[in-house]
Amino acid sequence: MGLKESANTSMGDKLTIKQTQKWAKKLAIAQRANNKKRVKAIHAKIKNSRLDLIHKFTTKLVKDNALIVVGDVKSRSFTNKKTNLAKSTYDAGWFELKRQLEYKCKHAGCQLEIVNESYTTQTCSCCHKISDSSPKGIAGLRIRGWTCAECGTWHDRDINAAKNILAVGLDRLAVGIPSV
Repeated sequence: MGLKESANTSMGDKLTIKQTQKWAKKLAIAQRANNKKRVKAIHAKIKNSRLDLIHKFTTKLVKDNALIVVGDVKSRSFTNKKTNLAKSTYDAGWFELKRQLEYKCKHAGCQLEIVNESYTTQTCSCCHKISDSSPKGIAGLRIRGWTCAECGTWHDRDINAAKNILAVGLDRLAVGIPSV
């Protein structure tokens, strides 16, 4: 799960939800005009289009996979006053994405694992080492791609993290650690 794309799979599929930014200009005009009815309608449009995109993405994931592993990202760490990422975090719809995956997996018989995603962005999915060139912390969020100093592999930040999250989930299943 991320901010630039709301979700990424280890196969490279991406869910992009930027509904608030798409409607920002019309929303600002309606708010300045104090047109409460129009503001409410725009917010409903944003919500409905976000839900539609999440429904389509989660349905495809559940149909195509027997196991789905999701990182346990906490939106609270991105919504504090120090980061200025609150709008992007809320627009990403992480809670709704997880909620839909949970009920769709139960209905379809697909297994859903939620794992700790610590260091999954920084760790190379090929050599499993954290190099000096990998993105670090919130300051490293602007780094979208990087080359591992250890093995020389180029990584898209989000797809690399998705591959590492999948590996953590598979390791958990292999040693029999119960689900969270």
